[in-house]
Parts: sequence; structure tokens; C-alpha cells
Amino acid sequence: MRGALTIGVRAARKAGDLIVRRLEQVQSIPIDSKGRNDFVTEVDRQAEAVIIEIIRRTYPGHGFLAEESGLHSGDEHQWIIDPLDGTTNFLHGFPQFAVSIALRIKGRIEDALVYDPLRQELFTASRGRGATLNERRIRVSRQRSLDGALLGTGFPFRSLDHLEEYLAMFRALFPVAAGIRRAGAASLDLAYVACGRLDGFWEFGLKPWDIAAGALMIKEAGGIITDMDGSDCYLESGNVVAGNPKIVKTLCAKLGTRGRPR
Repeated sequence: MRGALTIGVRAARKAGDLIVRRLEQVQSIPIDSKGRNDFVTEVDRQAEAVIIEIIRRTYPGHGFLAEESGLHSGDEHQWIIDPLDGTTNFLHGFPQFAVSIALRIKGRIEDALVYDPLRQELFTASRGRGATLNERRIRVSRQRSLDGALLGTGFPFRSLDHLEEYLAMFRALFPVAAGIRRAGAASLDLAYVACGRLDGFWEFGLKPWDIAAGALMIKEAGGIITDMDGSDCYLESGNVVAGNPKIVKTLCAKLGTRGRPR
């Protein structure tokens, strides 16, 4: 494991320990709203502070793009952090949430991790070195068509402006797939694509910290992640389609016939 990734893992595990401890006190945790159905707790903020503090000890000149505290300027190294992806799940005791960390160097994601602290599953990837789950190499699924495929998605929960577009996409895929799952933590969904638990995934309206780590993981596991028009602008648009090459091609074709968010 590369040096920077090792530090990121150390930070994620420390944050994960904090999150799991606080899960037992979830009923008493103060909750703030950042917008419609978009919540933040002191646990999110504390986990983020732990991650940044640990990374800064080793790399004081690095910058950060973090969900709760925003942009911290630095050199050409930037850590993209979601300290608790799946806050709503966490608040309800629904066991699907994760810590997501990626390192971008000169504009390119080089290292990434997604850590599920409840299952103690650590997904990691480094550019050109493959992707792993608990240090075992992972690959995307070999599913060749949507017939029999298990897909993941996410609802446009922050705003209803694009609800009809999303429903059109769902209608296009529901009759042909074996199943569609909405678990509520995009970073874990992308990690599940990387290890073959999901054959494909689509969602729009995501943020860079939702996508960055999982995107590298999927690529290093032999998959593809694109915008819905097939471009690589997903970090800017927040719209993603992911899976193995055949599944992504079919998904893009299916979704391309429906209204896309703009």
C-alpha cells in the first residue's frame, strides 16, 4: 500500500471507530439541516476533523475538499473527503454508511478508499495498482446484459426538480433488470460495483466526495464510470453510470432515450 493511502486508511479507521461508538447514542445526537432531506450531525463534523488532523500530521501542505468544512487550500495534493456518507441511514440505525477518502494530485485521482466501519470492510485502490477489498484483489462483475443484472441507484432526494426524469430512467430499467437497489450511500454503491456485488449503478446530482474514491476503484477493478452522455465529466456534473464496459454501454443507451438532468 502506498504511503499516502496508508495514512488515509489510518484516518478512515479512526473516523470509523468514532462513528460506530456514536451509533449507540444516535437518539441524542443534535441534527442540523443543510437543505431538504440533507442532514449533518456533530458526528459528521467530528469524523471529518479527525480525518483532516491525521492527514495533516504527515502532509501539512496538502489541501482538502471536504463535505462539511469545504475547501482548504494547499499544494497540488488535494484530499476529497466524505466523513460519513449515508448520514440519514446512520441516524436511523440503518447499517449502510461509510467513510470515503480520495487523493487527487495535479487534478487526477491517484489513491482512494471506502471504509464500512460496521462490517469492517476496507475497499482501496491506487492508480495502476488495482483495487482491493480487505487486501484481496477485486474485479467488476462479468454480467453481459441487463437481463439478470442487479443494479444500484439513488433517488434525487435533495430536490424534486428532476423527479420525472429519474422516474423515466427507472421505468426504462426496471422491466429488464433482475433487481434495482437504493441503499443510500453512493460511495458504498460504487465500491460494490467495483467488487461485483452490483452489476451496474446510475445516479445524478452527486457531489465530488460521493464519487471520487469509488470512481478510481471501479476503473482499477476493470470497470468504467462515465457521465450519462458517456463523457468523463462526472465529477463536475455529478451524474454517473458505472459497471463493466458492456453494462455501461447498455445503461447509457437506455438512459440516453430518457430526459437527462441539466
